Amino acid sequence: MDTLTIDEVGSQLQRLLADIARGKPAMITKDGHPLCMAVPMGAGLEAPTVQVELAVGLFGQIGLGMAARIAGLSISEMIDELGKRAIPMLSYDQEDFRKEMEYVRTLTRRE
Repeated sequence: MDTLTIDEVGSQLQRLLADIARGKPAMITKDGHPLCMAVPMGAGLEAPTVQVELAVGLFGQIGLGMAARIAGLSISEMIDELGKRAIPMLSYDQEDFRKEMEYVRTLTRRE
């Protein structure tokens, strides 16, 4: 897979499109960070199962709403799909847990 900057896309658009037509995906970056991915849609990639797999694979790097759009599902259907696969909806680290517990303790001190 090629990686092009957003500036290179402007000057190499014909090459990018030719590569995509040959089935070669490309990552497009801006300021050194991934911005989007150009993926060829032929050969069954538009099939609903492929769209769901792509959305599930990208979830975490993209939000729930965008994943649902890619998958062609409603948000509640996407939540169900993630649940079937035991993929957590939230990333909850130890620091988040500590803050949450601290807050809970303040609730128990109230009179």
